[in-house]
Amino acid sequence: MTVRSLAIFADIHANLPALEAVLDDISRQNVDEVLVGGDLVGRGPEGSAVAKRIRELGFATIGGNHEDYLLDFRGRRVPDEWWTSREWAAARWMAEELDDDDEAYLASLPFSLEREDLILIHGTPDSNRDGIGPWTSDEQIKDFHTAGGRPILVCAHTHRPMLQETGDGLVVNVGSVGLPFNRDQRAQYAILRRGGRWGWEVEMRQVPYDVDRVRKIYQETGFREAGGATAELLLLELEHASPLLVPFIKWAEVTGVEATTEQLEDFFNFMPPGGRLRDFAMSIRALEAKDKVAGPPNAASD
Repeated sequence: MTVRSLAIFADIHANLPALEAVLDDISRQNVDEVLVGGDLVGRGPEGSAVAKRIRELGFATIGGNHEDYLLDFRGRRVPDEWWTSREWAAARWMAEELDDDDEAYLASLPFSLEREDLILIHGTPDSNRDGIGPWTSDEQIKDFHTAGGRPILVCAHTHRPMLQETGDGLVVNVGSVGLPFNRDQRAQYAILRRGGRWGWEVEMRQVPYDVDRVRKIYQETGFREAGGATAELLLLELEHASPLLVPFIKWAEVTGVEATTEQLEDFFNFMPPGGRLRDFAMSIRALEAKDKVAGPPNAASD
């Protein structure tokens, strides 16, 4: 059968209510095939349920960086301190929430998928830990597109939908189902239909879902209590549809404090939930520059 329409989504991040809302929307779109672009798990409390749901549906699926992270935990391929540090409590919880069948399934997922004139990757053709977003230069996008080897390069990872022509075709970032970072709480994905200059026309879709239900799941599963600062920040990311966890880790590193719940109030004074990443980047650079000017601590006063 010639595939004339595709639904492509990614970055579910263990958010089952968001996934079910997207699946319901897809069921009404009359598409020929569904592809999944990785990060089924991680950054949320229902990784096992999401992995099992995608597996039972039989969708062609690739792995993302968060599959790798949790598989590394389950395989004891992480530093010893990560098994005791409060900073990594949420990751330990998410890894332990998976079962052996989930682990085998996630480990089997390929890096990329190809469909005629289209390639699906999670991040870039080189890595599932880097992404293509508004900050990526035109030259870099063109290089990534060339490396993909297909007129249509579909990716995810950044949690921000994007559609850009390169001169040789299209780069499509489908955004995130379970944790968008474009200030739109709704679950997001893309539908591609045959047509247009490059052989596919792209529709970015946004689907409302029950965010209050996810808040309750955080509580009911024990993830919110066990996950410490990470769980609190992930819940705020969900509510504000903007990043907080990575900025918190960077802020803790620059200020020399442990990335724990006790530091959240000071962090929110530095970057309030929903704050702009550009403002955070400017503030953190100023803080780093101030530290450099001050120099290292005096050994006599340590």
